[in-house]
Amino acid sequence: MRQLLGVQVLGVGSYVPENIVKNEDLSSLGCDPEWIVQRTGIRERRHAPPEMATSHMAYAAACAAIENAGIDVSEIDLIVVGTFTPDMPTPSTACILQDRLGIRCAAMDVSAACAGFMYAMITAAQFVRTGTSRRALVIGADLLSRIANPDDKKTYPLFGDGAGAVILGAGSEEQGFLSYTLGSEGEGGELLCVPGGGSAHRLDNQSLAAGQAYLHMDGRSVFKWAVRVIADSIGDVLTHAGVTADEVSLVLLHQANVRIIDAACENLGFDREKIVINLDRYGNTSAGSVPLVLDEAYQAGKIRRGDLVLLSGFGAGLSWGTTLMRW
Repeated sequence: MRQLLGVQVLGVGSYVPENIVKNEDLSSLGCDPEWIVQRTGIRERRHAPPEMATSHMAYAAACAAIENAGIDVSEIDLIVVGTFTPDMPTPSTACILQDRLGIRCAAMDVSAACAGFMYAMITAAQFVRTGTSRRALVIGADLLSRIANPDDKKTYPLFGDGAGAVILGAGSEEQGFLSYTLGSEGEGGELLCVPGGGSAHRLDNQSLAAGQAYLHMDGRSVFKWAVRVIADSIGDVLTHAGVTADEVSLVLLHQANVRIIDAACENLGFDREKIVINLDRYGNTSAGSVPLVLDEAYQAGKIRRGDLVLLSGFGAGLSWGTTLMRW
């Protein structure tokens, strides 16, 4: 458990592709629309067009956050992008984004899958707190329609494409991360992974034919792990901060599965009205998930200065990041 104060969110933004893919549109692949809703809560998701890459979504979300913060793009001196679907292995998506924004600054990617935005935000916040960054642009973005296997009826309907962003700057000593935890259980890595494309298993005709370029997931095991890690990490964060569930203003969880969210909230005793859900419209967007739901809540006027906002991302690694913020 750690604390990181003196940091605030100056602006938020998000982006999703225009193309809406409803459950009914997946019927031709053999997916049962009602099964998808009953098992996940997902009714539709967004898929990017062929010419769009992760950096394009990140750029759109970044521009929205910069405008919302009321700053000039030249003020940004650090970019941290959480993604595990980069445009290419190198250069980083953050460097591609930095060039597109037309600025010169430090830029790097953080790979923690569905916990990617949480890892990226905590990383950037430490730069801000130490005074080595004045305006940090933090983005969570993933283009999962490119790595989800359309022949895997149990996983393909779960994922969508999207990006979200925040601008971080120095805040008062009352603002920031009252408590946070980052963690991983690498022994569960094979439960949710893309086995091909790295130095261990390069992509060739054989590995492509075996589907190693696609996301592989043991859904049942990941579900059980997620319910446990959410309850444990949120419970630890609240205890460390000396805050009860009733005192939390808003709960923003990774939008993976409504049953995971429901189970976690029931275990922790959160009022259902404090939980923001948008996975019915976007599905699981991995690193884009938490900032997407954060922007939606902010734009709806659900977050005010001084509010206690709980955020949690969890997924492949197996990794998680959970924090209680004073906005």
